[in-house]
Amino acid sequence: MPSVLFEIKDHLAFITLNRPDKFNSFNREMALLLQEKLDDCKNEDVRCVYISGSGKAFSAGQDISELVGDTRIEIKQILSEHYNPIVNRIRKLDKPVVAAVNGVAAGAGANIALCCDVVVSAQSASFIQAFSKIGLIPDSGGTFFLPRLVGWQRASALSMLGDRVSAGDAEKMGMIYKVFTDESFKKESMAIAETLSKMPTVGIAYTKKLLNMSFHSTLEEQLMEEDVFQQRAAQTEDHQEGINAFLEKRQPVFMGK
Repeated sequence: MPSVLFEIKDHLAFITLNRPDKFNSFNREMALLLQEKLDDCKNEDVRCVYISGSGKAFSAGQDISELVGDTRIEIKQILSEHYNPIVNRIRKLDKPVVAAVNGVAAGAGANIALCCDVVVSAQSASFIQAFSKIGLIPDSGGTFFLPRLVGWQRASALSMLGDRVSAGDAEKMGMIYKVFTDESFKKESMAIAETLSKMPTVGIAYTKKLLNMSFHSTLEEQLMEEDVFQQRAAQTEDHQEGINAFLEKRQPVFMGK
């Protein structure tokens, strides 16, 4: 079986990390294949991306076996060729990306989940900034996204102590969007992705671009960008459909155009 499963169905792209015997830890093959599948999501037929893991874990992070021995891969190569390209692809993709965290998300696995647009979790899942346990720093955007999600103090403590954060606590501190029971997790998480896949795709893409810009813009700059993108959104077919549906007192049917 490939280390990443991929399927497009009803405008939804399903990406499944698939090394269950290794808790979906990343080796080079899986990291490069995930990049390839994220590129495939640029397909116009895709209007939302759903990322999850097979088995009991979302992803345990880096496969440590690649860091040792004669065939070891240097950290510099792992970051520049594996994780950084994955994070950049997720943030630059003009589609909403849902991380459906079905089990433990540790290290790079946690931070790849947290860089997604909507992060939901099964009740039994957990999040761990495991880097300090082996003398490393949070990578894969961890030092960027985590303080913006939970605040500087919590991000500092979680990064340095490497505490395990339960799904419930992650939701309470704003690290993730929602937690579902293990029994309802797949149904509820897929329902969110299905909803996003039927929404105004262009407007959603503009929203994502603006949220990305907010990381480095001043208020004045952000207001100007909102002006530009709102005018563009107002010219889409989906905006007109939304107006028509409102006036006609019916549910809109958005086509992603």
